[in-house]
Amino acid sequence: MGGVDGTVRVEVLGPLRLLVDGAPVEVPGPKRRAALALLALAEGRTVPVDRLVDALWSGGVPDSGRQALHTHVSRLRTLLGPAAERLRTRQDGYRLELATDELDLAEARALLARARVTADPAATLPLLRRAHALWRGPVLADLTEVPPIAVAVADQERLRQEVTDALVARAVEAGDGADVVGLAAAAHAADPLREPAAVLLMRALAASGRPAEALRVGREFRRVLADETGLDPSPALGEVERAVAGGAAGAVGPDPPARPAPATRLIGREEQVGALHRLLAQERLVTVVGPGGVGKTRVALEIAGRDEAPVVLLAPVTDPGTLPHALAAALDLEVSRGDVLAACLALLGDRPGVLVVDNCEHLLAGARDLVEGLLAACPRLAVLATSREPLGLAAEYTYRLAPLPLPEPGGDAAAAASVAVFLERARRARPGPAPGPDELRLVADIVRRLDGLPLAIELAAGRLSGLSLADLHARLDRALDLLGGPRTGDARHRTLRATVEWSYQLLTEDEQRLFRHLALFPDGADLATAEQLAADLGLGGDPGGVLARLVDASLLDADFTGATRYRMLETLRAFGADRLAAAGEEPAAEALLVRWAVGLTGRIRVGLDGADEAAADAALRREIANLRAAWRLARRRGDLDAAASMVVALYEAIAYRDLVELRGWAEELAADPALAAHPRAVAVLGAAAEAAYHRGDTTAAERLVRAGLARDPASADAWYCRMVLAVVALARGEFALTVEQSLVGAALGGEHRECLGIAALAAAYGGDLDRARALDERGTAAAVSPSMRSWAAYVAGEIEGLAGDLTAAEAHYRTALRLARGAGATFLVGVASVGLLAVLARAGRVHEALRGYTRVVDGFARTGNWTHLWTTLRNLADLLRTLGDDRTANLIDAAADRAPDAPAVAGVRPVPPPDGPVPDRTEILRLAREAVGRAVQPGTSGERSASR
Repeated sequence: MGGVDGTVRVEVLGPLRLLVDGAPVEVPGPKRRAALALLALAEGRTVPVDRLVDALWSGGVPDSGRQALHTHVSRLRTLLGPAAERLRTRQDGYRLELATDELDLAEARALLARARVTADPAATLPLLRRAHALWRGPVLADLTEVPPIAVAVADQERLRQEVTDALVARAVEAGDGADVVGLAAAAHAADPLREPAAVLLMRALAASGRPAEALRVGREFRRVLADETGLDPSPALGEVERAVAGGAAGAVGPDPPARPAPATRLIGREEQVGALHRLLAQERLVTVVGPGGVGKTRVALEIAGRDEAPVVLLAPVTDPGTLPHALAAALDLEVSRGDVLAACLALLGDRPGVLVVDNCEHLLAGARDLVEGLLAACPRLAVLATSREPLGLAAEYTYRLAPLPLPEPGGDAAAAASVAVFLERARRARPGPAPGPDELRLVADIVRRLDGLPLAIELAAGRLSGLSLADLHARLDRALDLLGGPRTGDARHRTLRATVEWSYQLLTEDEQRLFRHLALFPDGADLATAEQLAADLGLGGDPGGVLARLVDASLLDADFTGATRYRMLETLRAFGADRLAAAGEEPAAEALLVRWAVGLTGRIRVGLDGADEAAADAALRREIANLRAAWRLARRRGDLDAAASMVVALYEAIAYRDLVELRGWAEELAADPALAAHPRAVAVLGAAAEAAYHRGDTTAAERLVRAGLARDPASADAWYCRMVLAVVALARGEFALTVEQSLVGAALGGEHRECLGIAALAAAYGGDLDRARALDERGTAAAVSPSMRSWAAYVAGEIEGLAGDLTAAEAHYRTALRLARGAGATFLVGVASVGLLAVLARAGRVHEALRGYTRVVDGFARTGNWTHLWTTLRNLADLLRTLGDDRTANLIDAAADRAPDAPAVAGVRPVPPPDGPVPDRTEILRLAREAVGRAVQPGTSGERSASR
């Protein structure tokens, strides 16, 4: 165990920044910067070469892709200088090893995690302030055209929201509410429909002695929520309102027989032991359930030791008839004649105490009868049982024991109980110095991959007697067989596989089949999916009963947050996949998963195109991990029909949602030579063209639609291509072509889609407002889904804005925003926001407009949609120019004029050439944000305009 020379820090919570030995290092070239970002975002995990190549060349991997990647990695090592050894080459990829304090994202997570487990609010404030200060601007804004980075950026925005909420809440609890009112107000302004942000602002205001303002925030939130979504707030808002109105600041005899003695101390289970002690004081029967290896016996023995309770060990017992003898042995009772159980019950009598009955699952019926008899005959006795499934008695309280807590990504690994268990067992296997940061990162990854199961962790640490830590880590893909214990004692604990096998063999054949097939769902399955899978497998009986049995047997975990969902530990998924292959069922099971995905995306397509769009959007977002697995299976199996069906069905999501990954699927499939002869090739090419358009590559978009139309220009699928060709023409200012292609698309795809709205925009931008209104009215009348109604309202806002009726335009834009937000159509939220901000600025509501620009700019930057981002920035430049900030406005316009993905703008006045070079995209975003920040400061022209 050793370290490396040189310090390094990578910062991704803003523009990508690399520091080596404390000094910033320039990382030239977008591909190299993206490679560094992907390696850093992996947080110490190996990134496979194929994944890096696919990400860096998402539009199609060149023949030289692997060599080019190798060159970029080599240059990155040069940039790392004395820290070059941090960038390691592994058999299947590359890994960048960073400590928690060497990656700002990891540092933010660690600080948040520490704050969450610190009881004193005042003590958490410095942690949360440090975490909040780590964000330096738009996150990786120049790299979001790389799909995995775009997905990570969205996750980081959610993390920033969590940090902000925690900071405001803890500040209020610590009596520092006045210090965070501004922060709470900004969070609320950034997302006015998010109730937690409104509640936190109310609490901060109340704690600052401003209860009237707090109540006004609550009333305004109720009004906006009702106007834009038709929903009512949760009871939490009413509770805070009542607390504020009520004046609450911050609202809110013989020697006992020998018991089994554990050989090691119990780590990380203090909370569970305490909870079980409290339960045993109130309940007659408490059964600790959980998967094999989770530590049920060890926790029970800890309680038995503290309470001096006898322990009935059932693991060695195979005959239910000998259970009374096992009880007698635990009580140190010798019965030479007569009824053994009666003698045991007489001994226990009505004395108070606790009895532990361990490992009941393989003798469930007999153990149930034994415990039932004990409870009936011994009125003051409490029984603590352990089992992989409940006993099924009426008096039973089921306590499900979870695996040990895992280290937070980027957090203090040594503080996690799972890591502490590994390190203690490792010291016994191989005494030596304390591990360094590199070793701790390996240990953290090991315990994560072992699901925090204590047995697996102990077995893994024991393997260090013959393996190095790195060797153990590299072989964890064989964990089920690698982690073997001594070849003595209970055979169930010899290997992790044997431990899982023990539970598996207790299942019926039908239960085993469903377990094996569910293992292919990486993010679990909801009840309807699991029941359909059971039906597809032809299982007998009620599928719900089979699922309940798997949950009871601790082979599935039931999550009741929202809709019921069934998930497996990764260790159990690996076992299930192995058994699936051993049974020869893997090809058929994979086909079922792909078929499920095709069916689901088909239903999502219908939902996104109808009135219940919000439910379809939620289903898509909920199942994205499973759909990803099915997509990769379909591609690996060469199932072009399934892949094409999925891409075409998800067209609406590609066009109107921030799920950038789906756009990558479309472009990947369009580049497949086998697509040429496929009957859905035209639709796939249209979807890929839409994806290219959203990342600003209108040239690629036009090439793809031309290829699609060359195949079959009159088919119904040609609608996809006509629509994209129309928006590309619109971006180039070719209004006549836009109208022509839009009307052809409407005839092919139906007037309920967006084609008439696109034609109306072209007519309006071309000066024919009467024709624009007529076209949009046709589209509005036909629109069914909320997103298409939002689109029609947005178009109406554009038309009325051009006509000079700012009041009508604002009303249309707000309608568009309400509908789009409710449907999850994030792209429409962005474009409608741009239109609304322009109208607000023209109406003299400058400060209100300025506050919105940062949110909209960041939104388009996260998804890499520079075509619409340039439009937004041009509008902002016009506003900045009226406020006297000509320098920033001219730089923005100059950059837009030179950008190949910026839409054409008619009648743009010449922009004076900048004094120096035109800033790149990252710099332009920084300049724009700083300009807005200056403009909204009190005393600036923007503030004065807003107060008129």
